[in-house]
Amino acid sequence: MRPSVRGVLLDHDERLVLFRRTVPGRARYWSVPGGHVEPEDGSLEDTLHRELLEELGATVSDVTFLVSVSYPWRGEVKTQHVFGCRLVSMDLELRYGPEFEDPSRGLYEVERVPLERSEIFSRNLIPQAVAGYLSANITALPRLIG
Repeated sequence: MRPSVRGVLLDHDERLVLFRRTVPGRARYWSVPGGHVEPEDGSLEDTLHRELLEELGATVSDVTFLVSVSYPWRGEVKTQHVFGCRLVSMDLELRYGPEFEDPSRGLYEVERVPLERSEIFSRNLIPQAVAGYLSANITALPRLIG
């Protein structure tokens, strides 16, 4: 199974940038932007930059590795490499890729939420392993990310 990266992205007001996902036939959930490592990606950090540009039209700075989490998924083990970063710019008009070309994949609505544990607990944030890391380290994140 291909590994993935996730970007714990903080904006200029120390808010966390999340996706609110609405997928047909599934309960609403939230996620941290990111995606699978592709063969042409030179590194995990390259994957992160590519995914954030695709999904958010975003450029980031202060990229900091935070943690790798693994969990059972579809009969295999899924690994997510989680990076913290600071938002430099975001233009949702620049988003591209299958997430936005295929309506059956649902909506990827961007939300900026306060960096508070209650914000993590009040949402169905997946994957749960990433949600667990965020809730355990929420107050330290601004210091961990450049």
